[in-house]
Amino acid sequence: MFLASWIWGTAIILCCAFCFLLGRRRRRQGEPPLENGFLPYLGCALQFGANPLEFLKEKQKKHGHIFTCHVAGKYIHFLTDPFSYCALMRQGKHLDWKKFHFATSAKAFGHGSIDPAEGNTTENFHQTFIRTLQGNALDALIEAMMENLQYVMLQSRTPKLQSNTWVTEGLYTFCCQVMFESGFLTLFGKEFNSNNDKNLSSKQETERAHILNALENFKEFDKIFPALVAGLPIHLFKSAHSAREKLGEALLHKNLLKRDNLSELVTLRMFLNDTLSTFDDMEKAKTHVAVLWASQANTIPATFWTLFFLLKSPEAMRAATKEVRSILESAEENISLDGKRISLNRKQLDNMPILDSIIKEAMRLSSASMTFRVAKEDFTLHLENDFYNIRKDDVVALYPQLLHFDPEIYADPLTFKYDRFLNENGEEKTDFYRNGRKLKYYYMPFGTGIAKCPGRLFAVHEIKQFLTLMLSYFEIELVDNDVKCPSLDQSRAGLGILQPSNDIDFRYRLKCL
Repeated sequence: MFLASWIWGTAIILCCAFCFLLGRRRRRQGEPPLENGFLPYLGCALQFGANPLEFLKEKQKKHGHIFTCHVAGKYIHFLTDPFSYCALMRQGKHLDWKKFHFATSAKAFGHGSIDPAEGNTTENFHQTFIRTLQGNALDALIEAMMENLQYVMLQSRTPKLQSNTWVTEGLYTFCCQVMFESGFLTLFGKEFNSNNDKNLSSKQETERAHILNALENFKEFDKIFPALVAGLPIHLFKSAHSAREKLGEALLHKNLLKRDNLSELVTLRMFLNDTLSTFDDMEKAKTHVAVLWASQANTIPATFWTLFFLLKSPEAMRAATKEVRSILESAEENISLDGKRISLNRKQLDNMPILDSIIKEAMRLSSASMTFRVAKEDFTLHLENDFYNIRKDDVVALYPQLLHFDPEIYADPLTFKYDRFLNENGEEKTDFYRNGRKLKYYYMPFGTGIAKCPGRLFAVHEIKQFLTLMLSYFEIELVDNDVKCPSLDQSRAGLGILQPSNDIDFRYRLKCL
């Protein structure tokens, strides 16, 4: 009996080993250096996931500016030379930027494929987002966000601001609540009409309770988002699955139709869902969950990092406060608590180079996004001085954190320097060099090329508005001025702005205006 078991066990192990070796890719002539990893299917996934930046630096040192890694069933060609990024952008006819994003959205949010080729919809999602998040549409979003931020900061938080005593909170918790509530109202409108509603106060309280409940569901779902992108089914995460379904129910078309002041983005998406798709009601709602996630998942941590670094740098705080005061004076906007709100338009917000630089520097230090392109066919990728053969369905990827932390581009790259993106005249700096050569691509938290995040302008304006209002209405400080900078949560590497590994206590109170 023991001998038979031993024989069968040995046979199974040998078969598994044979299948493993047979399934491993072998590098062909003309292809980039290959790292298969040791684990079946996972390949290098565990080493990459533990610390993507250090992993890629190690492979770059070993193989040079391009190499292939087997990661969770995919073969990814990492391109690390920033001077070759232009060459990659020119390969549009061979590379598909939509395939990965469409598949990830359907997998994570639970709607059907939004790829028109799959037949569920004929909507061009990218064009919808450009149309409703840029140009004239952006002006309306900025105006609504400015109003909603002030409502959330001052009116909906009134119980905490009754006196001039300090209020202590977690900085990330504060940013999360303020940005989520303000952003939700800006995109998805309000359940109440503030102009002629007799029961306004009661309805505002009910509305806030609903939004904060949505925030808890958002956080529960967002926690397992990296696992969903990696391919794990959401049914493995019972509470997160329930949270996603509740978010979907809140954003059903029948519920959105009851709300006032819906953004153009949401109203157009509702119309296109109803006219151009075969989705059922819940699938339509889940496309709105995707919009909600995209609007919050990176903006919230970016807001946290920007405010944290501002609080840690007295020099940055002085410069930012001076700029905000100057813009408000030129706009003839007076800061008061008598109900009159600050109003700054897009042009005035764009005329804040110091805040721009502070936001860029905070995002440079916290961004770990990835740019993906999927090969439509076998082709030859021509770079500056070399060329490499790429197989159909392989992924070509850029990891901009390598760029952002390169000491040849950014001196002392791990240090926050609020004026890093300002030139000698105090204007936006765009000249960055590596090995004496000027770079076209030097700052890439939002991706690049045709796939560049269409909501990037709104996101930056949101953060700028948040900072303007915080510096105008509140005295703010860290509870512990010597507190260490939180480490970056690497579990979200590849998805955008990394969250802090722990919260930081800060305190605030209304200024005596």
